[in-house]
Amino acid sequence: MTTAPRGLTIRPERHDDHEVIAEVVAAAFGSPAEAALVEAIRASPNAVPELALVAELDGEVVGHTMISYVTLEGRGARRLIPSLAPLAVAPPHQGRGIGSALVREVMARADAAGEPLVVLEGSPAFYGRLGFEHSVPLGIEIDLPSWAPPEAAQVMRLRAYDSAIRGRVVYPPAFVEVVEH
Repeated sequence: MTTAPRGLTIRPERHDDHEVIAEVVAAAFGSPAEAALVEAIRASPNAVPELALVAELDGEVVGHTMISYVTLEGRGARRLIPSLAPLAVAPPHQGRGIGSALVREVMARADAAGEPLVVLEGSPAFYGRLGFEHSVPLGIEIDLPSWAPPEAAQVMRLRAYDSAIRGRVVYPPAFVEVVEH
């Protein structure tokens, strides 16, 4: 397990961080699309501002993650559930435990807020080390891009988890509009 570097601080994002967050996210993904996704989520009613975090290393923002709400449809009901996306660390700082530290902190905050679980699409190897598991055996389906393995549909059960929470994840317009453009 990689431990986060000395001097790393994780805190909620502030308005004056937005420009550097966009730079970090675009650099991490090699594309401005994910930075546009962050902006779209932030501007949407699905945003959870207190769960949008930055990682600072010696005062410089080097990472970002956020949780926002998606809809879970199933058993004739709809409910909002939290989704982690995206997670980004500036390329020169990747592989140093910063992404893991961001995920652990945002998950601890979601758990403390009483959320039952968090879903995401991502690397089973990376997120599995942090406690995420394949969502399908738990009755939660996530439509994935064609290039993603089925196990990329993941969930982390938190203390308030209820096994009756089942269904298909439906992303809000902020996700759909960015992905389609």
